[in-house]
Amino acid sequence: MSDFSEHGIPSEEWKTLEAGLPKAVAGDQSVEDLKLATNKGREDVARREMGPLSDKVSIKDHTIATRDRYALEARTYRPSSTSPGESLPIYMHFHGGGFLFGTLSSEDAICSRIAINTGVLVVNINYRHTPEHGYPMAWNDSEDALQWVAKHASEFGGDAGRIVVGGVSAGAWLSAALTQTNHRAPAAERINILGQVLMIPCLVYQECYQTQLAQLTDPAVSSYVQNEHAPILPVSRMQLFNSLLKVEKPDPEDRRLNPGLATAVDVSGLPATTLGIAGSDPLRDEGLLYGKLLAENGVPTTIHVFQGLPHGFRRFGEKLSACAVWDDVMEDGIRQALKRPPRSMEYKIQVH
Repeated sequence: MSDFSEHGIPSEEWKTLEAGLPKAVAGDQSVEDLKLATNKGREDVARREMGPLSDKVSIKDHTIATRDRYALEARTYRPSSTSPGESLPIYMHFHGGGFLFGTLSSEDAICSRIAINTGVLVVNINYRHTPEHGYPMAWNDSEDALQWVAKHASEFGGDAGRIVVGGVSAGAWLSAALTQTNHRAPAAERINILGQVLMIPCLVYQECYQTQLAQLTDPAVSSYVQNEHAPILPVSRMQLFNSLLKVEKPDPEDRRLNPGLATAVDVSGLPATTLGIAGSDPLRDEGLLYGKLLAENGVPTTIHVFQGLPHGFRRFGEKLSACAVWDDVMEDGIRQALKRPPRSMEYKIQVH
């Protein structure tokens, strides 16, 4: 039985930062307007951050034909320091935003930093979003994108034999599901995913959460309870995101929807995994429980907890010291996966 509530006490640095933030004002903004405003804000930030990065990376746009013949947007980022003819490892990136927010351009800065700092070729996938597209559209898109990357890697200078997948929040959810789906495929059809990097992941659909609570010492210590009104992602915002997926009759046995409910058999043999988890996040417990499951079944697993910080804290950049650690965790997770670490049953939480 587990109790992770010690990680949810807000840090002093966060409390100081939060005190200076503008107070949220409740309003009747529509989902569509909220989406437009958020995406614009994210793109504006990415555009500013690209200033010192743009001459260090080569960017190219691509189109992926999905199973339903939709033209899915993708973008590659190649560090300019590498030889044009060199075949680079691939990191497939799936952005966060509750399946509602996020665009191709909103991810330019994060993808460029990863490419520059790790020497990998980053492929940014702009999967389809709610409310226009519900479950399982984004999951289908992620699977189609993986197939496309494996088939076309040589055309954009990537090595299909060295792929790492990862993302943030909803993107981490897609990455965890994609890794399991690929692992279940017949050996002859399996793509060589060497690792997954799951930052502040959602791994269990809310209506299927009962088995998570059963693993805790008491439901009262649940991150759902402790962080119900947490900044950035309170439980009410999670409920909005989930409702827009329009899942009909959610099934705990659906491993695409609930990768965090996998069994020991499901995860045995999965590739190296890095988890970055925010302590003051309603999603905290499912990330830590998934890390425990992986480690106990021989998956080389690295778990980082950002003590007392809320979901999505990386947006505060230089205002929060943990943001630099976040970047290191992502980049080190990619590097470690590419080293093909051996089977390990070590379960250790690194606290920052």
